[in-house]
Amino acid sequence: MTGRHDRSDSQAIQRVLDGDVNAFEVLVNRYQNHAARIVGNHVPHARVSEVVQTVFINAFRSLKTYRGDKPFQNWLSRISVRCCYDFWREEYRNRETPVSSLAKESHDLLEHLGTGRAQEVFEAKSSHEEAVRILDWALEQLSPEDRMVVTLTSLEEKSVAEAAELLGWTKVNVKVRAHRARKKLKTIIEQAN
Repeated sequence: MTGRHDRSDSQAIQRVLDGDVNAFEVLVNRYQNHAARIVGNHVPHARVSEVVQTVFINAFRSLKTYRGDKPFQNWLSRISVRCCYDFWREEYRNRETPVSSLAKESHDLLEHLGTGRAQEVFEAKSSHEEAVRILDWALEQLSPEDRMVVTLTSLEEKSVAEAAELLGWTKVNVKVRAHRARKKLKTIIEQAN
């Protein structure tokens, strides 16, 4: 006995493509946690559900382009990453975060990053939260493309090939952008001193 939730992805997809839009719920139920994990790694916590909803709207609209040569989960992962990228593109257009908006402790830690005393100051303050705030602030200064490539390759430690597939870029583009983005991030942090 096969229930509605036990159908394979390809069966659910085919049902949707045949006009049964309610069959998409099977895919949403099956993969909403997967999409939420990806999105949760890239956008502020308060905005995760909004972006996940966008992921599934985009997946539904693009379902006819799914070729089935790779698992649906992989295809949805790419859409999830691209929705995060779109989120940051929109935020980048609308946001400006000056150094003065950082807490005094964050600013003190930034001052010491360029001097090689960052670890000492960090340990003295024993404040992982401040380091996270500084990193978030510095990432906000990057373009959406640079932010996504640095997050994927440096923070999530995805391979160049994985990042290229998720972003829909060539491996060479990922390598070049990641290198340049890391340099920009370092400069942003050093100039905040």
